[in-house]
Order: sequence, then structure tokens, then C-alpha cells
Amino acid sequence: MEKGFFITFEGLDGCGKTTQAKLLYDYLLSKGFSVLLTREPGGTPFAESIRQLILEPSDEEPNPLTEMLLYAAARAQHVGRLIKPELAKGKIVLCERFVDSSIAYQGYGLARNLELIKKINEVATDNLEPDLTFFFDIAADNCLQRLIKRNLDTNTTLDRIEARGDEFRHKVRQGFLKLAEEEPRIVLVNTTGKEIEAIHQEVIMLLKKYIF
Repeated sequence: MEKGFFITFEGLDGCGKTTQAKLLYDYLLSKGFSVLLTREPGGTPFAESIRQLILEPSDEEPNPLTEMLLYAAARAQHVGRLIKPELAKGKIVLCERFVDSSIAYQGYGLARNLELIKKINEVATDNLEPDLTFFFDIAADNCLQRLIKRNLDTNTTLDRIEARGDEFRHKVRQGFLKLAEEEPRIVLVNTTGKEIEAIHQEVIMLLKKYIF
């Protein structure tokens, strides 16, 4: 592959995107592709330090603009230091979350200025957009159950964003659905009632239209 290909994975916390990203990463490696798997916020050591600041529960709630800029700062570091250089090498880059998450979570979930979010992220990404986005749709009510099970299995607690509640998750999901209607690059994958392997096979089938 002469030109890199940028794929993002979006959805509510608990939708299964992390599992699907890893499965696709392993599959593409097995087919001989050069692949990078990364995530947001984070992806580089400096951006991961910003991630910790964003997600750790705190007695001081960040100012809305502060939170917006922190995500954008982590993204600017990630794009400039990792994503763009790897795409330039011709790699397939798989990334858990990107600008769509900022729009859905901050814009729709928290009713913050959509145009401002988009403008800030245009700067942060240097106008980089995914070639393809998988949106893993799941009912908001099911996410909390999955998150609780995950945290019990891993002995962790909900982060600051995960703890915002079902009403917030409903708004975020509606934001993702609206984006999926507006953006041809976003492919909606309904995960309700499907096994992990079945979802993985659906992702492969959809991806074949683009890179195989």
C-alpha cells in the first residue's frame, strides 16, 4: 500500500470498539499489512499524560473550554508525532476515537458549541480526517452494565467521563447517529445481540470495499 489509510473506531464507552480494533489489527497483520493500533486521548507518552489528567476523577471539574482544549492538545500531539508520520510511511493506522468523539461527547452530550469544537479540532489535526470510521452502535442503557462488568473483571473504577450517567450517554449516542447520517465515511455497525466474532466478520466484510 503506497498511501496510508486511516481508520477510526467510535461509539459509546462499553460498545466493544477496543475489542474490535484489536481483532482487526491482528487480522490485518496476518494478511501482511503494515499496521499501527493507537487510541485517543493518548497514543504518545505526552498525550497519554494528558489523557490521565482528563479522565481521572477530581474534586475540581474542568472549565468546559479547558476540557475541550485538553482533548485537542492531546490530539495535536498524537497526530503530529505519530499518526501523520505513520500514514506517510504507507501504514494502515487504526485509532480508537478521534474528532467524532469530541463532537458527540462535548457537542451533543454536554451541549457545547459545535462550531467551536470543529474549528479547534481542524487546527489540532492539521485538517486530517479518517478515510473510514466504524461506529459501533449500542443502546445507551446496555453500556453501563458492560462497564460495570469490565471494571469488576479488571478491578478498576469508572473514569470521569464514564461516570456521567445514562442521560449523558443517550445524548452522546444521538450525536453519533447524527454524524453517521451526515458523514459518508462513517459506517454504522449495529452490535445489539451479536457475538464478538460476528461483529468482527462484519467489519472485515465492510473493510474489503476499501482496501482489499
